[in-house]
Amino acid sequence: MTPEPLLEWRDVILEFVSFVASFLATGAVGFRFFVERGRGAASHSNASDEARLYSDALRKAALLGLVGALVSAIMLYQKLPESAQRAHTDVVGLLRTNMMAGSQVALLVIGIVGLAIASRGIRAGWFLALLGFIGSPLRGVFAGNLTRIVNPAHQMFAGLWIGTLLILLAAGIGTLLRNDSVRSKRGAIAADMVNSFSPFALFASAGVAIFGVITAWRNIKVLSNLWTTPYGYALIAKLCVVAVVVALGAFNWRRQRPKLGSDEGMHSITRSARAELIAATVVLVVTGILVSLPSPRGPGDKPPGAPAPAANGPAQPNPAP
Repeated sequence: MTPEPLLEWRDVILEFVSFVASFLATGAVGFRFFVERGRGAASHSNASDEARLYSDALRKAALLGLVGALVSAIMLYQKLPESAQRAHTDVVGLLRTNMMAGSQVALLVIGIVGLAIASRGIRAGWFLALLGFIGSPLRGVFAGNLTRIVNPAHQMFAGLWIGTLLILLAAGIGTLLRNDSVRSKRGAIAADMVNSFSPFALFASAGVAIFGVITAWRNIKVLSNLWTTPYGYALIAKLCVVAVVVALGAFNWRRQRPKLGSDEGMHSITRSARAELIAATVVLVVTGILVSLPSPRGPGDKPPGAPAPAANGPAQPNPAP
């Protein structure tokens, strides 16, 4: 009898796509509230060239975030029937009776509507997006179960860090490079964007570390599982690549950021930030493998094949430390 494979690569790909989609939506929100911060609020008719630049960048950020949010919605839609079946009901019954599942769908819809409005240049939409994509990971608080926010909060902080960096490069710096009206001020505007992002990135990366350690320990259960199980091997590989991302981020913070203010400094930090994103992409691939592997067993865990409790919401993979 042929043994079942340890993981399905289709699951890895789907997890990777899910992470990227989530990061786009969360990163768009991070760009609006922690990089742009209202600088493009004036109408195009009476705005300065710099304000119009920020306004255009914000619209592009909203469109990128909207693409990510719609992909997330499609993936959630595909998971709901399985979750309903595990809970011995249909999708409507699951959404009506399960607060976590119902609130997840409602907040995602709110976030999509918010980004769609924001992409039209209506700034009020960003507050709906903030509620949808920052409120959703924390919704477990209202269910009275703080442990349920650990993994979503870990992913949220990762999205606020890496996702915002992605949006900063694609919508912020990308728009800046294509705008000839501010050519003489490009270095200063790039410095303004990066200096706004950098302290926020430190905060978000700290959140990633804190909730990542908690999630990792909850899954490893016993320290020896770290070097004796496939899950542990994958976690070690992820930590090694995360160390590269952190090192690149520290390099950008300490060595590249002080050089900003000129076109040369802008292009230099853009190149190093792209390297940071490439390393982060590898992290997401390894994370997709990690969450597709079975979690190690701990003392007192049921053996494989034992009946599992009924689902309490949309089916979730292993948490991603």
